[in-house]
Amino acid sequence: MNLMTGLPARPQAVIFDMDGLMLDSERALLGCLEQTARAHGYEVPRALLLSLVGSADAVTRRRLGDALGVERTDALLADSYARYDGIVEAGVPLRPGILELLKLLDAHQVPRAVATATRTPLAQRKLEAAGLLAYFQAVATSTEVAHSKPAPDIYLLAAARLGVAPQHCLALEDSPTGVRAALAAGMTTIQIPDLLEPDDDVRALGHRITGSLHDVHQMLQPWLG
Repeated sequence: MNLMTGLPARPQAVIFDMDGLMLDSERALLGCLEQTARAHGYEVPRALLLSLVGSADAVTRRRLGDALGVERTDALLADSYARYDGIVEAGVPLRPGILELLKLLDAHQVPRAVATATRTPLAQRKLEAAGLLAYFQAVATSTEVAHSKPAPDIYLLAAARLGVAPQHCLALEDSPTGVRAALAAGMTTIQIPDLLEPDDDVRALGHRITGSLHDVHQMLQPWLG
C-alpha cells in the first residue's frame, strides 16, 4: 500500500482502541496470566491466551472457564488482575508512535475518542496513568453497551459522543476482534497488529493493515497539511 494515498479522505474524527494499540497492555496482561498459572502449578496454552486478545472480560471468563473450569478460572483471574493492577498504577508502557500521532491530531483539531472492550473504571485508570486521557474528548467502554466487540456498539457510541457520523471516522485497531467491530460500524479501519498477525480470513475483510502507528502518522499527514 502506498502510504501517501492510503486514505480516501480526511477523517472528521479518529477513534482509537486502547489495549495493544495505544498501550502495551495485552502483552502485560497475558504475562500476568502466565505467571499466575505457573504459581498455581499449571500452564495455560499459549493459543488459548492469544484467543483472549481484544476480548471483553465476560468472554475471557467464558473461554478460560470452558478450558480450566470455573473455580480455577476465578482464582486465576483474581490473582492475575491483582498483579496487573500494579502495572496499571505504574503506567502501562506506550506503543511506539502513539504520542506523536495524538499530538498531530491535536494540533489539527481532529476530534478523538477511545473505543475499548475494557470496563470503564479500569479504562479510565489506565489512560490516566499512561498520560493519555487528556488527549481524548470521549471514552466509550464495554460497560456502557449491550454488546462488546466484535459487535459495533462501542464504536458507534464513541462516534455519537464526538458528534461525527461513523462513515466519516477513522478507526485504529490491533486485534481481529476490534477490526470486525470497527468495520461493522461502517468506519474506515486501519489495523496495526500487535500480538496477533492477521490471517487470511482477517485480510479478506478488505481493511488497511500497516506495521506501526508511525505509518498511520504518514498516511494522515497529506490530509492534515
